[in-house]
Amino acid sequence: MTAPVTTRSSADLIRAEEPVVAHNYHPLPVVVARAEGTWVEDVEGRRYLDLLAGYSALNFGHRHPALIEAAHRQLDRLTLTSRAFHNDRLAEFAERLAALTGLDMVLPMNTGAEAVESGIKVARKWAYEVKGVPADQATIVVAAENFHGRTTTIVSFSTDETARQGFGPFTPGFRIVPYNDLAALEAAVDETTAAVLLEPIQGEAGVVIPDDGYLAGVRELTRRKGCLFVADEIQSGLGRTGRTLAVQHEGVVPDVLLLGKALGGGIVPVSAVVARRDVLGVLRPGEHGSTFGGNPLSAAVGTAVVEILETGEFQRRAAELGVVLRGGLSALLGKGVVGFRARGLWAGVDIDPEVGTGREISQRLLREGVLVKDTHGSTIRLAPPLTITSEELEGALGALARVLT
Repeated sequence: MTAPVTTRSSADLIRAEEPVVAHNYHPLPVVVARAEGTWVEDVEGRRYLDLLAGYSALNFGHRHPALIEAAHRQLDRLTLTSRAFHNDRLAEFAERLAALTGLDMVLPMNTGAEAVESGIKVARKWAYEVKGVPADQATIVVAAENFHGRTTTIVSFSTDETARQGFGPFTPGFRIVPYNDLAALEAAVDETTAAVLLEPIQGEAGVVIPDDGYLAGVRELTRRKGCLFVADEIQSGLGRTGRTLAVQHEGVVPDVLLLGKALGGGIVPVSAVVARRDVLGVLRPGEHGSTFGGNPLSAAVGTAVVEILETGEFQRRAAELGVVLRGGLSALLGKGVVGFRARGLWAGVDIDPEVGTGREISQRLLREGVLVKDTHGSTIRLAPPLTITSEELEGALGALARVLT
């Protein structure tokens, strides 16, 4: 990385944002100007190890050479046609993504929330046309403490009052049950149920990992009850947990898979609904769409992401370095860490409130040159790029140990 791109200081730029940028985020006081691999640089030239990776959007690091090359090649040819026409990149992207996930068809979209909204629409349409649920009576069962996005429909079935307060009236048709509770799930599913929509690992809730057998139990229950299993792998998927998909830890193939974040390689927003042919096949022209979904630039970058994942390299790295991460966090138990949950290169770390809040620990780590983000008060999330080295990871764990003492 070279010299800073602006003469304005971080403090000046933060102050400049205040009157003109909506206050829907509470970012840490760092202004990033450049990035490469696992490192970012602020406008003053200070470097930070990125342990958030854009909430898993940057699984392959900042500006991965193969992804940047794919984007550059496509920028010189064609960026957008809309879906009014075919483009020469979409078929390969869809074919390879379907093969990677073991499913049949792809509905390309842009953001994760769009993928969730699209999955909800598809599940309802399937319920009416295939299952025979009476019109406008379809229900979808979801889990408490979920995070699937912040659109009006999605916050309608959130249990986070910060996301909900002031945004009603809410969309009906959802039933909320405790996460990791098969008995409660079974009681909620009936003849009107179109789908069960779950995160295989709840990210925003603090990287909450269900008991062994839970996801397999959801798969069995949904098959037996005649409804769809929709897995939201927008954060957990594409190598993060040591497998291509988090559901693969239990050998599960859902009916519908929701992908996003890392699918765009940190370059462009790319998301997708991937499903069985008889499920996505319910959509007909005019019933759903997106001007930018499946555009040639996104398809080119998405194909390059799939190509990277086809090698298995990053899944192996996440699994191997996950051992280092768990070992380092285990050593901090009772030393400012009261608990943690980790799978692959993804962890939720519960901080002793006497040591500091999650926000305070994040700010202390910022001063140590490490970027993380808090959630739920006393928890911080660690989700480094899968390109991180063991030395970099151990250095970050050392920084965490220092700020806890």
